[in-house]
Amino acid sequence: MSKFLLSLHVLAAIVAVGPVTVAASMFPAAARRGPVPVAVGGADGGGADAGDVRTVRLLHRICRVYAGLGITVPVLGFATAASMGVLGDAWLIASVTLTAVAAGLLAAFVLPRQEELLEQLADGQPVERARTVRLAMFTGLFNLLWAAVTILMIVRPGSTTGA
Repeated sequence: MSKFLLSLHVLAAIVAVGPVTVAASMFPAAARRGPVPVAVGGADGGGADAGDVRTVRLLHRICRVYAGLGITVPVLGFATAASMGVLGDAWLIASVTLTAVAAGLLAAFVLPRQEELLEQLADGQPVERARTVRLAMFTGLFNLLWAAVTILMIVRPGSTTGA
């Protein structure tokens, strides 16, 4: 049963966390590019190009939806750890702590800032570079935390499996 749960846990991490890390990383640069003014008399009669706003909106939606699906990762992780009898191991406690910090960072800093920038872009306003740089910093921290969790899951200090 442990191998089955571990397989589901790893698949959930790949399918749920992977898209969030990629889309969140792409978001700041995409937000910097839009909206792009279109010359008067252009295809849409003037105004802003909605293409970049659509891209930013899609990236934010990917982050939101897959962040919600990401709750399956710790749920399956706890089930796996319980079946393996490692709930009290230091590497697992560290991983759970880093996962909680990453989730908090995503919920408190990344997604709300994405929403603010998206609203600005939807209103046709350019965004300040400093705001996208701060968002990129929080996103980078989120990604680093997940990298650390992944390393802990693979290395498992004190593991008797030889890995």
